[in-house]
Amino acid sequence: MRQHLLDPPPIAGFVTPEFEAVRHEFVRNFLERGEQGAACTIFHRGVKVVDLWGGYRCVKTASPWTKQTLCLSFSVTKGMAAAAMAVAHSQGLFELDECVATYWPEFAQNGKEQITVRELLAHQAGLTSVDQRLRTQDLANPTLIAEIIARQKPQWKPGSRHGYHTLTLGWYQSELIRRTDPRRRTLGQFFQQEIAEPLGISFFIGLPPNVRPEEMSVIQGFHRIKMLSHLHELPLAMVVAAAWPNSLVAQSVRCLRLDNPADLASTAYQTVEIPSANGIGQARAVARVYDILARGGAELGINKATWKELVAPAIQPEQGTRDAILKTETRYGFGFSRPSNDLSFGADQTSFGCPGAGGSFGMADPTEQLGIAYITQKMGFRLFDDPREKAVRDACYTSLPYVGEKRRAG
Repeated sequence: MRQHLLDPPPIAGFVTPEFEAVRHEFVRNFLERGEQGAACTIFHRGVKVVDLWGGYRCVKTASPWTKQTLCLSFSVTKGMAAAAMAVAHSQGLFELDECVATYWPEFAQNGKEQITVRELLAHQAGLTSVDQRLRTQDLANPTLIAEIIARQKPQWKPGSRHGYHTLTLGWYQSELIRRTDPRRRTLGQFFQQEIAEPLGISFFIGLPPNVRPEEMSVIQGFHRIKMLSHLHELPLAMVVAAAWPNSLVAQSVRCLRLDNPADLASTAYQTVEIPSANGIGQARAVARVYDILARGGAELGINKATWKELVAPAIQPEQGTRDAILKTETRYGFGFSRPSNDLSFGADQTSFGCPGAGGSFGMADPTEQLGIAYITQKMGFRLFDDPREKAVRDACYTSLPYVGEKRRAG
């Protein structure tokens, strides 16, 4: 396969002079860190200072990654879903401290009567799994999905602990939107009409039929058994727990029949909505959303009350910050991941974002007014801090003092 590829691979785009270090690390990703197709975009104080893409959207055919290439982003999607929830909150569709059942009466089953929207969005509801396998035709039916997830029983006392709602969170968010939006839109539809279209960005939760295959990257995934040879890159406790079929970890992903996470990029899954996992788009789209949120969100209609919630410290559950699924220390708020000892990012605790399986990441840093996104089609094994993504993120932050010095000199 390698004989069809160029060395070094094609790199395109631009960086402003102050952020040349980011370009350097982006190129090194391909030459030294095994990258084969990726894009990286950074906004600083509302200005696009990095917009790079390179390598191949399809390694097998040596088709180059172009400016318009779309890529599956896995759980980076959670950040875009959370942005939609923030817009909906600013529109007055729901209150964070109201019970979910107030808006969705059927939710009040099996001990879920008192779960608040805040707890749900902070991964504290204990609704990490679904009691049946979901087919793609099920996912295309929001009413059926709502019936299924409404009957689920929490796997711990809501609010007492938290655990990553790997696949389920987005379906609960979507039904909350459907129940409160006067137009009864799904989360994917709401995101498209309230965020993507007004901003002119390319990111989809449920791919439209007019997207051509040649616009899509081809994800290089792995069979889940391959994780056993990469235990040094994963939380050991999570991998051990995943080996037990009845563990919370195993149950959290069992609702979809996926032996390879790249299967989410298959035609069957592309067009349905999995708002926690199957967003498809461009790095510049993700970075643009985070750029706006990092600067207060005015262009998306974010009001002061919502903004205050976005940057407020994450509320710790009763039993602490140990994640019941990921088996590491995590913090969550409003649907976003927040900085923690094991997931450290941004200048301080006001930052928020979401990593994606395989090495993708998107984040907002309000203190530095940064919006950053890195999207790759070659999956790694780390939950966070993939060496490729981290290299360009670190280069961005080391560039900031130089930016300040230049502005002071000017």
